[in-house]
Amino acid sequence: MTSALRNYLTITGSYWAFTLTDGAIRMLVVLYFHTLGYSPFEVAMLFLFYEFFGIITNLVGGWLGSRIGLNLTMHIGMSLQIIALGMLMVPDVWLSVSYVMFAQALSGIAKDLNKMSAKASVKMLVPDNNNDSNNDSRLFKWIAILTGSKNALKGAGFFLGALLLQTFEFRGALAILSGSLLAALIVSIILLPDSLGKTKSKIRFTQVFSKTSEINWLSAARFFLFGSRDIWFVVALPVYLHSVFNWGFTEVGGFLAIWIIGYGLVQANAPRLMRKSHHGKGPDGNTAKVWAFILAIFPAIIATGLSYDFHPQLVLIFGLILFGCVFAINSAVHSYLIVAWSEHDKVAMNVGFYYMANAAGRLTGTVLSGLIYQSQGLVGCLWLSTLFIIFAGIISLRFPKEAF
Repeated sequence: MTSALRNYLTITGSYWAFTLTDGAIRMLVVLYFHTLGYSPFEVAMLFLFYEFFGIITNLVGGWLGSRIGLNLTMHIGMSLQIIALGMLMVPDVWLSVSYVMFAQALSGIAKDLNKMSAKASVKMLVPDNNNDSNNDSRLFKWIAILTGSKNALKGAGFFLGALLLQTFEFRGALAILSGSLLAALIVSIILLPDSLGKTKSKIRFTQVFSKTSEINWLSAARFFLFGSRDIWFVVALPVYLHSVFNWGFTEVGGFLAIWIIGYGLVQANAPRLMRKSHHGKGPDGNTAKVWAFILAIFPAIIATGLSYDFHPQLVLIFGLILFGCVFAINSAVHSYLIVAWSEHDKVAMNVGFYYMANAAGRLTGTVLSGLIYQSQGLVGCLWLSTLFIIFAGIISLRFPKEAF
């Protein structure tokens, strides 16, 4: 366990470094191009390839990681992010929509290679013993800490991006981020063992699509769960806060940072918060179903409050805080189930397939975030978010009721 813990901490540290740049670049692009006069829909389109290539990367990445090793796919992802950051440092006249979309495509590939590699690696570090509830509990805890701390760091990245934009301007901020990630990449290459997660037998690419029913249903629920968040979060919320509430860049970035940090802390502590409900074991399909339907309540309440202009800032801020707490528990349960329901030799491919559905949901949510906000405002985004969550809950009815 000492060696496993050391590798886990190295993977988590690399994931943290990458996540800081990923959150920062998201806020940099949204705020900078909004000030250049891009419409909400045009800003959303900048992230189209980011999400689209995430779908392809997750599909191929799991298969690739099982063949060449998850440590190598993680390092490839970090290298691509450094290149993507460098591409955006060119003069403004080069920053056409198509050019930025291409840079964001590289960033999307990088992000999903890094995420898939980190989360699939954790399965390799926990002993394979299906009859040991302590292993289930440890796996749930390690997955929750990894994903929760990552989301907290992504929130810090949102604030960091806004702060760097205001302090060092666009290109100075990009230079600082790329240099920091390069240092983290070098440390990770030195510390991580070779061929982590590489399977002994050669996995055929066609096996990527050979999924059990629970993996397919979980992936479908993940599509609607993360689509429901990004419908209002990616473009609609930061533009709404800036243009309707007249918040400055640092205020927008600070609020989103606090929201994501809080979301990440709840997610990291989900095993402790849910200890009584799953009796010291990992959660099961019934847990996912219950929490999905609870989540649907919150965007509906926020949308109703904003429709009647009932203390809009208060309703939006506190409503989103409550939404974030419940969403964090949903995400923690899903992140555990995809790893727990996967065999060791298939975990990389299953996680890749699952996050392909996650990326597809984010892509759908990103496009709808700009499109619906432009025509129906934030209220329209929140009602559509509610509908997506209900779909996720209905799909969760098909999950196995017992952990295995």
